[in-house]
Amino acid sequence: MNGWLLTAGGLATATAVIHIGAGGRSVVHPLLAGPLDAEPRRTLHAVWHLVTADLLLSAFALLAMAWTRAPSTALVLFIAAQYLAYTLAFLAVTLTASWPRPLLRLPQWTLLLPVSVCSFISTV
Repeated sequence: MNGWLLTAGGLATATAVIHIGAGGRSVVHPLLAGPLDAEPRRTLHAVWHLVTADLLLSAFALLAMAWTRAPSTALVLFIAAQYLAYTLAFLAVTLTASWPRPLLRLPQWTLLLPVSVCSFISTV
């Protein structure tokens, strides 16, 4: 068993659960009730579900690889890079907003970065 991958998979699973539960209430429901035209609203709704699928699939892959003798280094590095890219996207959006305490306003990066770090460390 690879403890780093197990940790990354557990964190990724928690991130997916939070995304589905809390994010659905705080993001998707207001988005669908908002004033956007139907096409961009439905496109953003579909993107939400694409992210949900991605979070669940990557969590499953990390957990499955945690129990294999020789996990795919390429796949683990891909997932690590993916979560790092998500982290950087949230940080870029957050830090360019003119909000007080922006890092706490959109804290998703705090869930994404540890998955990336643990996944990367598992390959060293």
